Amino acid sequence: MEKLISVAVMRDSDAAEIASGTDSKILMYRAGLGIFRSFDWHGKIDIVTGSGNNGGDGYALAGILADHSVPCCLYQVSERYSEDGKYYYDQAVEKGVERKQFSEGEDLSRYDILVDCLLGTGFSGPVRGAFQQAIQAINRAKAYVVSVDINSGMNGDTGKGDLVVRSDLTVTIGYLKAGMFLGEAVWKVGRLVVADIGIRLVREDFFLATPEEMVFPRSGLSLQSSQVTMMTPGEAESVSKNGQTIPDVAQEIALRSQRLVRVLGKH
Repeated sequence: MEKLISVAVMRDSDAAEIASGTDSKILMYRAGLGIFRSFDWHGKIDIVTGSGNNGGDGYALAGILADHSVPCCLYQVSERYSEDGKYYYDQAVEKGVERKQFSEGEDLSRYDILVDCLLGTGFSGPVRGAFQQAIQAINRAKAYVVSVDINSGMNGDTGKGDLVVRSDLTVTIGYLKAGMFLGEAVWKVGRLVVADIGIRLVREDFFLATPEEMVFPRSGLSLQSSQVTMMTPGEAESVSKNGQTIPDVAQEIALRSQRLVRVLGKH
């Protein structure tokens, strides 16, 4: 069984792991390695990075790709770095990774693979400025999209967001987050895998899911689990009220029943 946790539990568990003596840079490297091992990297690769540790995971990935002679380009939406992110950015530069500054109207369609390392699970609220433009550019492109930890723009607890990256693959770090099964998440994530980086939970939330690798309705496939309430789009529409969307209905039922809710099929 896979544990499904809140953003706060992940944040507290990460802090406790570091306080117990695990170097935070080691955790970031493990994240980059987990992302690397989750996909067959090929073609023209662009890693779009933000200013926090989500961007740092992208820098760690870039260095690992370079170690394996896989070329990639870093597109930086911000010139700010977290402390660990700057460490792996400098390493990527030393290894010869190409880097560019993202600018308004950027066309990313020339890339085969886009890696979304813009905004992590700590983000909430509307996406603005260059980050908004970067998400729009990713969604416009025809590339295969890999989101790191969570799809940028998505709230990690509710699954909602005004503007969210649409991924073909999301590699979440450590544990599944509750928001990946609520709100509009199922329509934004193509496939979901977990990269274990050795963090022990300080406490557990009540959500559980199985199997380890999730496939969402947008892929044409669905989950099968005793922890999941299955609904057809018609069933969800029949219990909707006051103009609720189908994702809103699924979230309301999930919170009320303390079970995961899957709406099957495409609509």
